[in-house]
Amino acid sequence: MAGVLLTQNNAFIIGDVARILGWIMNVLFNFLDSVFGIQNIGVCIILFTVIVYMLLLPLTIKQQKFSKLSAKMNPEIQAIQKKYANKKDNDSMMAMNEETKAIYAKYGVSPTGSCVQLLIQFPILLAMYSVIQKIPAYVDGVRAIFTELANSILAAPGGSEFMQELSTTGNMYGVGTDFTQANTIIDVLYKLQETGNATWQMLIDRFPDMESLILNTQNSINHVNDFGINIANSPWNIARSALATGSVLLLIGAIAVPVLAALTQWLNVKMMPQTSSASQDGENTMASTMKTMNLMMPLMSAWFCLTLPAGMGLYWIVGAVIRGIQQFAINKHLNKIDLDELVKKNIEKNNHLREKKGLPPQKVNEIARTNVKAIDHPKKGMTEEERKAAMAASTEYYKNADKPGSLASKAAMVAKYNEKTKK
Repeated sequence: MAGVLLTQNNAFIIGDVARILGWIMNVLFNFLDSVFGIQNIGVCIILFTVIVYMLLLPLTIKQQKFSKLSAKMNPEIQAIQKKYANKKDNDSMMAMNEETKAIYAKYGVSPTGSCVQLLIQFPILLAMYSVIQKIPAYVDGVRAIFTELANSILAAPGGSEFMQELSTTGNMYGVGTDFTQANTIIDVLYKLQETGNATWQMLIDRFPDMESLILNTQNSINHVNDFGINIANSPWNIARSALATGSVLLLIGAIAVPVLAALTQWLNVKMMPQTSSASQDGENTMASTMKTMNLMMPLMSAWFCLTLPAGMGLYWIVGAVIRGIQQFAINKHLNKIDLDELVKKNIEKNNHLREKKGLPPQKVNEIARTNVKAIDHPKKGMTEEERKAAMAASTEYYKNADKPGSLASKAAMVAKYNEKTKK
């Protein structure tokens, strides 16, 4: 096992995540091979993606719930920003922050609600690229395909020097540096699947007595990576090769990867909750930025999946489909949630945390809940000014609920007196 580690990614954090993902991929490959006789990295990537997204499900739900609630609370936040738009003094800035924090607390989300999930998913994406780029370093069954040929090349006179030259000729990035090790030779052999200056034929020309072994190795690795197209190669290279050979089916397969990646990403964006039309005017910087990002994300997905190995595109597409299914289910669930009840639960959670810190509880009575309902479901004929007033009243009520002398505390006192009188 120590030898295998030589060509694995050893970068900080990314390398550790890659080893975990590589272990999962190795288990899946061995399971499919031993139980069903299937040796296919594409199938492994699909199952692997499902497993990874199931493990990330709690974080995904939290992120998508944040997006759903953001669509509801953004008008309130933007109203606060407009209120303090021309006030740059310290007191106004502090007041704006307090009112904004009250909005987030009311809806039970954090201003960094989606950042943590993205920070976790980003190293997973990079680690996944490392695994797919160097499958033999992580999957024992794939590495075994190259072992005999790699050892034979090492034993041949000038074999190490030729493989080093081949890696330079083929502009092979990410391969090992010690060409006296079988793992480095395997890195180079695996890269021969990519269309470039270095080819299997060059290997046959240099080692003609190994022609049969070289061809068997080539056929075996092509079989493992065959998913309509070779998932170890990039759609860009595959398309160039298809145009050169006139293979229409191969060209369609190459184009399908980036197109499906962009399409599924676009559908994900369309399924994300949108803020009300009133908050999406041209003067709103946040809305403009979000529109730009929503346009750029599908285009970026297409570009990445065009230039990276097709296996990454497969992971990207399957992941987008899973996210879409999750988003649909979460949207259906959140649409049934009573916003007033959600606010009530969030207040209870917040009070529990305040109690641990020795702080008095925050209280919201029926007036505040009515305000929240008015915001989420405006009355017929309600003007924009009335709607903004309802939002401000709801936030102010929540923020000042525990302050002596505030309207909220007085309302609470009246409620207690009425209850006592009834008894």
